[in-house]
Amino acid sequence: MKNPPFLGVVGCGYWGQNLLRNFKNLSSVRLSSMCDLNEARLDHLKTLYPDVRTFNDFGQFLTDSELDAVAIATPVQSHFELAKACLLAGKHTFVEKPMATKASDCQELIDIASEKGLTLMAGHTYLYSAPVRKINEIIQQGEIGPIRHINSRRLNLGLFQKDINVTWDLAPHDISIILHLMGGSPEIVNCQGNCHVTPGIEDVSNLSLNFGDSRFAAIQSSWLDPRKVREMTIVGTRKMIVYDDLQVHEKIRVYDVRVDRPPRYDKSDDFHYTYHFGTSYIPHIHPQEPLRAECQHFLDCIEHGTKPLSSGLEGLQLVRILEAASLSMKHRGAPVRLEGATDYALDRSLDRGSSRPVSLN
Repeated sequence: MKNPPFLGVVGCGYWGQNLLRNFKNLSSVRLSSMCDLNEARLDHLKTLYPDVRTFNDFGQFLTDSELDAVAIATPVQSHFELAKACLLAGKHTFVEKPMATKASDCQELIDIASEKGLTLMAGHTYLYSAPVRKINEIIQQGEIGPIRHINSRRLNLGLFQKDINVTWDLAPHDISIILHLMGGSPEIVNCQGNCHVTPGIEDVSNLSLNFGDSRFAAIQSSWLDPRKVREMTIVGTRKMIVYDDLQVHEKIRVYDVRVDRPPRYDKSDDFHYTYHFGTSYIPHIHPQEPLRAECQHFLDCIEHGTKPLSSGLEGLQLVRILEAASLSMKHRGAPVRLEGATDYALDRSLDRGSSRPVSLN
């Protein structure tokens, strides 16, 4: 491939414009084209990037023989068809989250990319943020011990979506971080939600992920909260971490606190939990825009043929969880067991004493 490669962006709304800005400022790529249905938006962007060609027809955009890679930042429902067309045309493809609306579509994209030897990357931006990288470093060093549970809250007033519920809108950020920190996918998913403003579209939800071995994560998402909250607590056996993304200088604080259970006791009167209260500290973090790091990572993976940190597989895992959450929500929070890439079972073991999960396929 010629170096640096030519790249185009499809979808030039709020997030697409952030992609344009970052790719334009990277020396390892040539931003060659941008595509959007909104002519007025393209006219405005042309004043900012006069050397970048504009298209309002995706078919024409994709026929550009010089185009090596495409970044997609369009509404979720269009991700699969656009990404599939890009991969079939031989273009390395970056897709914003969620990668598709169905796990089976994600798998198809993975298969096409593998067959054609192309880079497929999902836009899980938080994995490239300095705070999350630092948290993962602390965990990998064993400082907090094995993770017991993670609790996350992502709350604000709006923005209300018309095509997806609050879980599909807000929870992907937290899910991607949790999967990364836990190092794998959950076994069971529960989700409950309610529609208060738009019929049929949940605006508040509680999502639970059971990873087995007593490891657990909970995610609260809301478009109906008076305060903007972006907070995650990671509880280990030795220490705990609080990550507040809204803080400017203290995004991460590590607490040397824990609860220990006595190894043995002879009678109930001898049983006492031990509470350890130590100091806390704020780790130093090198500031860097996560999206810039993510864009550069995509280009590096193209150049070296390496697997992205947020590859198609990570995109698939996230959509599997979202699908399971929707199924659980439909059945009033019933536990859904993740059996495979597209197979789910509704676990009715809590209903009427049954111990056998019921397949819904």
